[in-house]
Amino acid sequence: MTKITKILKENLFTAIIIIAYALIFILKPETGITAVGNSGYYLKEMLMIMPVIFVLTALLDVWVPKETIMKYLGKQSKSKGVILSFLLGGISAGPIYAAFPFCIMLHKKGASIKNIVIILSSWAVIKFPMLLNEVKFLGMKFMAVRWLLTVIAIVVFSWIASKIVKDEDLPSEPTSEPEGVIINRNACMGCSLCVKNYPELFEISSKKAQVKKYDLILDDEKLNKAIDNCPVKAIRFNKK
Repeated sequence: MTKITKILKENLFTAIIIIAYALIFILKPETGITAVGNSGYYLKEMLMIMPVIFVLTALLDVWVPKETIMKYLGKQSKSKGVILSFLLGGISAGPIYAAFPFCIMLHKKGASIKNIVIILSSWAVIKFPMLLNEVKFLGMKFMAVRWLLTVIAIVVFSWIASKIVKDEDLPSEPTSEPEGVIINRNACMGCSLCVKNYPELFEISSKKAQVKKYDLILDDEKLNKAIDNCPVKAIRFNKK
């Protein structure tokens, strides 16, 4: 019973979704079938897009220095940070959920809450490629007024959000890590390659990789293979 309770706690949101779908099927079967079809479509889309996003985010994490992010998107970036945030969100491609791992990487490297809100909001509602379609169907005047009001609203809401949400409210990696094999579960995409390469050390729990409790002598060849093959570079080994 304790094991079942633990599993439910770890997957509470998933359990709520399953119960909601069950209720829809009982009350309105036709709506339930439509809901499952739509969910399947979006799940398929996410499975195709998110691995690419995780890889690109991990590469940017490695290539872009923290000092650069702090200079151009940090709390002291002021107007240039706001402008760059609008550009990053405006030229983006892909659905909004693709922005979340990208933004948490930026925050980890020093981007401010205000600029993250601007990036997410711009990504969602003022993508530059979509403005041409807006002009085509609704006209230049409508697009210009709507765009200007949207930008003003985003700036205002980003300022409000920065006053309410603090840096410590967002997930972050600890400043000092323990020795041994470490997995960044925020970056992990649950591909299980590490488990295949080193099953004695790694396992999948709650759709994420984790390190088993071990007192064995590590196999350097297997460990290095698991680290090198991780597509999002989520595995590290901190030596004593």
